Amino acid sequence: MDFRRSEQAEALGAEARAFLDEHLPHDLEEKVYRSGVSNDPGFTAALRDRGWLAPSWSEEWGGQERDPDQLAALHWELHRADAPDYAIGTTMMVARRILVVGTDEQRREVLPRALRGEIVIALGYTEPESGSDVAAAQTRAVRDGDEWVINGSKMFTTNAHIADYCFLLTRTNPDVPKHKGLTMFLVPLDQPGVEVQAVFTLSGERTNIVYYTDVRVDDRWRIGDVDGGWQVMTGALQDEHAAGFGAWISRLLEEAEAWARETVGPDGRPRIDDPDVRERLARCATELEVASLLERRLTWMTETGVLPDAEGSMTKLFTSEALERAAQDLCEMVGPDALRSYFDPTAPRNGKLEHMLRFSLGTTIYAGTSEVQRTIVATRGLQLPRS
Repeated sequence: MDFRRSEQAEALGAEARAFLDEHLPHDLEEKVYRSGVSNDPGFTAALRDRGWLAPSWSEEWGGQERDPDQLAALHWELHRADAPDYAIGTTMMVARRILVVGTDEQRREVLPRALRGEIVIALGYTEPESGSDVAAAQTRAVRDGDEWVINGSKMFTTNAHIADYCFLLTRTNPDVPKHKGLTMFLVPLDQPGVEVQAVFTLSGERTNIVYYTDVRVDDRWRIGDVDGGWQVMTGALQDEHAAGFGAWISRLLEEAEAWARETVGPDGRPRIDDPDVRERLARCATELEVASLLERRLTWMTETGVLPDAEGSMTKLFTSEALERAAQDLCEMVGPDALRSYFDPTAPRNGKLEHMLRFSLGTTIYAGTSEVQRTIVATRGLQLPRS
């Protein structure tokens, strides 16, 4: 197992850094932060023009056939810069599922627009009453001829207010075990019966609760088999469960180290000379090294044709909790000034430490809570009984 980046991946990472210097100026970063919406049409168009919306896809679909190592290097730089690409990520995640399990009509209608950056697809899994138990979904879809009538609600549907479609998990058969009575739809959101209400997280990110009242969806928008939605959705969840937060730990460490080098203590010496400061930075650097290795193991598995399962949850679990630990530790190191808000000109490092502290708390919930990830590691990785 070779954890080193290839020359091609290193070159793409350097190219991505130059791209971000040009296309992610301070004012765009501030706009994304203040709106809480990780999407910008101009930034999406710039990624499209570079061929980076779906760089690993085949040339037949307009991709560049980048290998997993190059893809990981590109995403690391985008995430490290906190680029506004969340809507791109969910859109392409669903597009990949349509490519695999969708109909020819769905591929013709959806994929070209997704690959041109013309549409946004949000994820509609979680419900207010079921939380991380996604299979307990109660949003109902009842067949009426060639259409389905949908009633229910979904929580944490990020970007629903700007999305064209929602990749929606519904209950189509209440009389079978919960995993077996689910069906997925790609629901057009610009229609009567869809109501989107804003919900803001601790980090300031805008997500949404979406209500569906007698929403009619043609059967051609059904993704996969009736009552086969669990298999369709879990294919997409593999991507989410394999999400790592090493890039954010890297950014946090960079900001904290810069603060330590530019700040002078009461004794007139740079804070970087303080043994306690150095110990905290070293602790974060150690966590970053482990996070990087876990993420690169996933890349290696993908390159060798092995589908990550428990390994994805291991990575997501460790990196999210490591980010939370490091953010708290380093903000304690800086002291009360670390709580000055993002873009406050008097805040250390422009408030990025404070924002990272708030952001880190949500990462242990995104794509399944730490408890869910531990269950996956225990049952799939260690083959332990569910009880």
